[in-house]
Amino acid sequence: MKFAISYSTADGLDPDRLVAYARHAEDCGFEGLYLPEHVVLYPGAALGSFEFPPTLPYPDPLDCLTFVAAATRRLLLGTAVLLLPYHHPVTLAKRLATIDVLSRGRMRLLTVGLGALPGEAEAVGVDFGTRGRRADEAIDVLRLLWGGDEEGVDFDGEFFGLDRAVSYPKPHGVTHLPIHVGGSSRAAARRAGRRGDGYFPGGALTPDERAAQWELARSAAAEAGRDPGALEYTRWGSIDMTPERVEAFAAQGVTRIVVAPATAEPERQREEMSAFAERFSLSG
Repeated sequence: MKFAISYSTADGLDPDRLVAYARHAEDCGFEGLYLPEHVVLYPGAALGSFEFPPTLPYPDPLDCLTFVAAATRRLLLGTAVLLLPYHHPVTLAKRLATIDVLSRGRMRLLTVGLGALPGEAEAVGVDFGTRGRRADEAIDVLRLLWGGDEEGVDFDGEFFGLDRAVSYPKPHGVTHLPIHVGGSSRAAARRAGRRGDGYFPGGALTPDERAAQWELARSAAAEAGRDPGALEYTRWGSIDMTPERVEAFAAQGVTRIVVAPATAEPERQREEMSAFAERFSLSG
């Protein structure tokens, strides 16, 4: 089992605090650090019963991860989730490859999702109803650009078009960066199987629905001629979870657990991270 940790900027974006958090996570032995994304909020923006305070700070996750990479040595860099339909894949391919090169191959926990706020799509000029198809094309374009050579690559899609496009630098030492698919729907599970390197479901799903979605991801991979056994399965966990709970996750096929501190106080966060690392012998 791999263990990673997420970082919340809900209390503001303090560079010293972010660096201290990331360095402590690295010292504890966590595999990687995840940051969320919202491109824009607005009054009344809500997911279910939770309404986002419009002033809740959501800095650009890739800029933050570049900053983290410069202050760490080993920690992998992740998003949970990057809202893929709201990024143009040509510029995104360049940004992600640049981060990977500068971090010497650590931009490896990219998780993408569709977004669930219609006003956010409207603000960036994206038709909310087409964001799934846009995401599918964007994944294809990213991989084409990363894998292309000096002759360039072509793409003729519904949303994006390329004519002998060449994009350098390439990711560090790999043909393309892993792309995990996040979401809490069966459509997301199918997308993960057909196009992703892993599935990272969220949401308040029942155990039966979680199991059904994971099986759907695997069957979609097989139907697409891909190896279901190569899919990674990432899940959210709790900072106080027990070894028995981790064993239960592993029995469900989970390969990575992402946790978050239960407190916003920096010293208590470090204590919780250290206790988790000791419980699971992360640095050993």
